[in-house]
Amino acid sequence: MDLLRHLRHFVVVARELHFGRAAEVLGMAQPPLSQSIQRLERELEVELFDRSRRQVRLTTAGQLLLGEADELLAGEQRLRNLIRQVRAGALGVLRAGVPPETPAVTLRALLDRLAARAPGLDVDLQELTSAEQVRMLGEGRLDAGLLHHPVEEAGLRFGAAVDVPLGVLLPRASPLARAREVDLAGLAELDLIAAPRATAPGWHDHLLAVCRRYGFAPGRVRHARNPEFLFGLVLAGGAVAIEPEALARREPRIAWRPIVGAPLVKRTSAAWPDRSVHPAAPMFGQLAAEVLAAAEPPPGPAAIAPATRPWPVLFEAGQTPVG
Repeated sequence: MDLLRHLRHFVVVARELHFGRAAEVLGMAQPPLSQSIQRLERELEVELFDRSRRQVRLTTAGQLLLGEADELLAGEQRLRNLIRQVRAGALGVLRAGVPPETPAVTLRALLDRLAARAPGLDVDLQELTSAEQVRMLGEGRLDAGLLHHPVEEAGLRFGAAVDVPLGVLLPRASPLARAREVDLAGLAELDLIAAPRATAPGWHDHLLAVCRRYGFAPGRVRHARNPEFLFGLVLAGGAVAIEPEALARREPRIAWRPIVGAPLVKRTSAAWPDRSVHPAAPMFGQLAAEVLAAAEPPPGPAAIAPATRPWPVLFEAGQTPVG
């Protein structure tokens, strides 16, 4: 028996104390309404209405049930509202991963947008590499993440992707920084600074493949996990990094120059499991794409490096360090 439906019918009849008017309020015929009340009485094994007179009256059992029914139906509505919010991703906990190099201003913008869209959502944001996120998404320990492509992983669904042009990071005093663009072939025999392959295998392999295709075969690949260490390696000379322009803005001694032909972009998108999708995961993907797109500066001509050196340089790019 659909107890809640019969209780809703009972409450309307109890308020109207007239089966005909109650049927009009409920938008149903009177006979099915009477049958619904009779079935409820049989289920509870009590009479809820005194029908012995012309006017319908509540029995003692009916009066007691009316107070309980109101509370029960109100609780049902609260439960439905709660589940509706959970289903919409506005409540609960969302376990989300972001790459370690994500700027603080981007994280703040993403968290602010999530808070504005779903104030009741608790976002458990974790700093994880693409490889770590893929593994945890597959294991069910993460609900959504921001991954660097290419990613070849079955069982994942992807949100809108954002492409960020990449350029070369150089010491501002390097002769290569005097050009408006850098040809990858002109970096021959220099080392390349990149994150370890284990952090994002697909992207690491793609980066090296494109560099070699355009004439840049690094002497060796130096690994840097955090921006400060990467900056130190670039400023030491003899090695370059290929990164978004936003990263160079963190260090005034570093110049960013676009690559001739723009053969490299870093594609990032949100991802979540194809099955058992967290209700807030698609919203996270949409907001992350909006924040990443807004953080990308409009393309413009690169500034030419000044002729003077306002800071010391250990050695020029391409020059082998002594010792």
